[in-house]
Amino acid sequence: MRSLFRSRVDEPSAVIELVPTTFPKITGAEIAAVFTGKRIAGDFYDAVRVSPQRVLFGLLDVAGRREETRGILRAAQEIFRNSGAELFAGTDINESDAMTELGVRLNRGLLELSAAVHPCPAFLGCYHEEFGTLCYTNAGHTPGLLRHPTGIAELPSTGLPFGLFSHATCDAPTVGIEKGAVLLLVSRGVVECGNSDNSDDDFCLQDVKRFFQNSTSATAQSLCATILGSVEKARPEDPPRDDRTALALLRTA
Repeated sequence: MRSLFRSRVDEPSAVIELVPTTFPKITGAEIAAVFTGKRIAGDFYDAVRVSPQRVLFGLLDVAGRREETRGILRAAQEIFRNSGAELFAGTDINESDAMTELGVRLNRGLLELSAAVHPCPAFLGCYHEEFGTLCYTNAGHTPGLLRHPTGIAELPSTGLPFGLFSHATCDAPTVGIEKGAVLLLVSRGVVECGNSDNSDDDFCLQDVKRFFQNSTSATAQSLCATILGSVEKARPEDPPRDDRTALALLRTA
C-alpha cells in the first residue's frame, strides 16, 4: 500500500480528490451529512452499503490543512471502502471484530501514508437494517450523540485517534437504535468553535446537545443543517479556524 500512495501523499502539487459520497438508501432509516463553510482542514465523511443489510459510515478528522491532507484523505477513503466491503460482506460475521479490524487497517494505513504525524479522530459505524443496531468505534472523536425518547446518550471514545501508534486498537460496542431515535455526529470544528479562550472542552458540546434536544427537524439532512446553523448563529467565526461537519442517522421505522 505504501508504494501505491506514497508519491501522491507527499507531492504538494498533486490534485487528489475524494470520491463523492452518495448516501445509500436504507430500509427504515436515513443518513445524511452537511458541511458548512470552506474546506480548510481534514474533515471527511463517507457511507457505503457493504452487505444487503449493512451500511457502513464514518466521520474522520485528519489533523492538518487541506492542502497537506488531501492525499491522506483519499487513501483513507479507499481503505474505508475496500476493507469495509471485505470485512462486513458476510452474513455470519462478528461485527465487533470486523469493526476493530477496520480500525486497525485505517490506523496503520494512515501511519504508512503520512510523511508526518497526522492524528485522526474518527467515528465509524455499521448500521444493521434488520436488527436496528449500530456497531461503532470512536477513535478519540467527539462523542456520538444518540437521542431517544428519554434523552440524549453520549457514545464516548473507545480508543485513541488513528495515526498515532501502530498497535493501537479500539473497542467496538453495539447499541440499539429504536424507532424515532437519531444518532448525531459532529466534527471537532463544531464543538470547539468560538471556544479558544475557554478551558472547558465540553462547553460547545453541551450547546450542541441543547440544539439537538430542541430540534424538530424531520429528516437527517435538515437536522444536520439545523445544528450547524444554530452553532454558526451562536458562535460565528470569521475567518473559520476549522471545518464544520454534521452527520445524522435517523431511524424512521
